[in-house]
Order: sequence, then structure tokens, then C-alpha cells
Amino acid sequence: MKVGGATDCRDNDAMTLRIATRDDTAEIWRVRYAVTENKLTPGRISDAELHAYIEDHGRGWVVELAPGRIAGFSIGDARDGHIWAMFVDPPLHGQGHGRALHDVMVNWLFAQGHQRLDLGTQPDSRAEAFYRRAGWAPTDEGLDAHGDKRFELRIENWNSHA
Repeated sequence: MKVGGATDCRDNDAMTLRIATRDDTAEIWRVRYAVTENKLTPGRISDAELHAYIEDHGRGWVVELAPGRIAGFSIGDARDGHIWAMFVDPPLHGQGHGRALHDVMVNWLFAQGHQRLDLGTQPDSRAEAFYRRAGWAPTDEGLDAHGDKRFELRIENWNSHA
């Protein structure tokens, strides 16, 4: 997988991990609404809110399969170290896209000076198992207002795989 700016991708052997832009909006929503866990009601989050997170509050990344087609995305909030979103198109699970997106986002958030990152995810989901394997630990906060289980990752426990 290439890392860096957008390049022409002809097939799955030439995937690119790159920073997300507002031009990725339609594909981000396609992936987000395709997931079978941690579902989101269409329209609950606006394009303007998405753009604020990838342009103003933090940064996003995509794994681009071909121009205009992504496998997944991640978005981290630089203000507080919160993982705002990370999703992979379900037919593409298990191919390393999630780990690549996770690691670049976590490395970037820690490089912003955060000592602790946090996220919420559906209890007993594939995502929960993924985050636990990546070193995240449940907090003692219980479930949040959306029914998500809270997790944290401290810099001293981070073992980058990127």
C-alpha cells in the first residue's frame, strides 16, 4: 500500500493511504452507511460537520482503491484526541485497511501532543475486538449517551505497527 498523496490506482495492488478531503465526502458516506455495526442514521451528521472534522478540528485519512473509490476512512479530533470515526467497507474487512487507517491516525494524534486518546464503540462488536487487539483498554465510564462502550489508549501503551 502506498502512503502519501493521491495517485492513480489501477487495481487493489496499488492502494493508497492518503489524507481525506471534502472530495471524498460521497465515498465516506457510502462506507459509513454500509457498515452493519455501529450504524448511523443517514442525515444525523451533516456534510458540513464532516468537513469541519477533516479540515478544522482534526484530520481524516482514506484508503483509496481507485480514483473515486475508497475501502475505508478514519477521522481523529486534534482538539482532544478523540477518534471521531473509523470504518471499513464490510466486504473489505480483514485485509489490513482498518489497521493502516488506525495506525496513521493514532500516530498523528499522539504527534499532536496528546498523552491519551479515547473513543466509543458498540459493545461486543467486531470494532471492540479490533480496538482491544490494537491495545485500547475499556474505561470505567460505562456506556455513553449513544450506548457506546468507552475505550482509551495511552501513549505509554502504544506500540505502533505503522
